Amino acid sequence: MAKKPTVFLLVREQSVFMTAIMSLLTFLAVVAFGIALAIGTGVIRWNTQWDLTATVQVMDSSKYESVKKILDDNSDKIKTTTEISTEQMHDLLRPWMSGGGDALENYLPKMYELQFDSSDDLESVEKQIGDNARFLTHASALHSSTSAGWKMIGIASFVLLLTLGAIGVCISYIARNTALLHRRELEILNQIGATDSYVARQMQVIIAKICTIAGLAGFMVAAPVLLLIIATAHSARVGLMAMLGISGWGWFALFMLPIAIIIFAIWITRRTTVEILEAN
Repeated sequence: MAKKPTVFLLVREQSVFMTAIMSLLTFLAVVAFGIALAIGTGVIRWNTQWDLTATVQVMDSSKYESVKKILDDNSDKIKTTTEISTEQMHDLLRPWMSGGGDALENYLPKMYELQFDSSDDLESVEKQIGDNARFLTHASALHSSTSAGWKMIGIASFVLLLTLGAIGVCISYIARNTALLHRRELEILNQIGATDSYVARQMQVIIAKICTIAGLAGFMVAAPVLLLIIATAHSARVGLMAMLGISGWGWFALFMLPIAIIIFAIWITRRTTVEILEAN
């Protein structure tokens, strides 16, 4: 069975422009989506790591024994208990303790770092300690980092939406421009009884071919860029940055994004072409 040729094609300049702009937009969309996924994964790992960890600071030395007894009585609820020695605190605070370090040591609190088996155990010990000491969960202490992560996800998602909007505008413009350039062919098709769906399908085939090439090119360039961003973040070895990553399902979602863009472009093409044909 012979393959049906398309009735009209984009001129070379249009085709090159369309492929280039769609490659760029696909690249931006994949990078924005990938960054959102990487930061989201980092935030989840960050929260999971610190949700069951807390620090107890005994500010009043007279309450030290009471706090120690509470911790001993709840040893079955605490996975690990680490008492931070004066020497360790001195090392942490060395930049601020030079000169008057000996005097400041007298005011340092007694500190424990606790890791719990469950959130219920954490809440139970927190209630028992009450006003005897300062109970600070690591998750709450690092809330600002988590909040910054969610804001970055929001920004990346906003960029993704803008990119998809630009793709829609670009496809719509190309479809309208092509219809104007080939108005004569469209009139002939209408005269011989071609349906609007048939004409729209011609445009869809053209756009699908261009978007497929552009989607493949955009993804192949975006993937190494995302790997470089993640590797750079890990090399920093600092807080949330070191937690960034994209899971196997995340890469699958990234791979499906160009396919979704192709389907979106085909839908926009059909809708725009049919509107033009009905208007004429």
